Amino acid sequence: MFNDTFFLLSAGLTLAGALGVVFTKNLMHACVMLLGTLFGVAGLYACIGADFLAASQLVIYAGGVVILMLFAVMLTGGSSDQANKFGIEKIAGMGNTKTYIFAGVSVAVISLTLLKIMAGYMKTFEQGELPPLTSTVEEIGTLLVTDHVLAFEISSILLLGALVGAAAIARPRKG
Repeated sequence: MFNDTFFLLSAGLTLAGALGVVFTKNLMHACVMLLGTLFGVAGLYACIGADFLAASQLVIYAGGVVILMLFAVMLTGGSSDQANKFGIEKIAGMGNTKTYIFAGVSVAVISLTLLKIMAGYMKTFEQGELPPLTSTVEEIGTLLVTDHVLAFEISSILLLGALVGAAAIARPRKG
């Protein structure tokens, strides 16, 4: 029951965020919706038991790329014809009902993602001597540079594209 609910919430957040990115006209809202989409994808990774990928998704994409894009938008001021509810110009307005609902669903998915990751460890918890740590990071790293090198290179191109996009957004406008 928990897995089904968690999967449906994660899939719903992923789809809603992706559609929000496509259909919103506000650049700041699009960045926040992209952040929600990436959190939803991390939840989907947690649903299938890929804890390392879920954590990597949160740290690399949600923690790095989207935050870089948000800082670029905030530092450049977005478009000059927008003002927030306080009348301050050149700052993208945030905080309507849709963004609060989206933030609430995002917080629910993030909480469930962390709960799902922690639940696997809590089920096997026993008082006593700890077994030796077996990390899959070395095995994943070996597979990334041998059998799955194409996927590794495609992800590096995706990150490069995100950096170029963030630089293009942060570039000063002429005229």
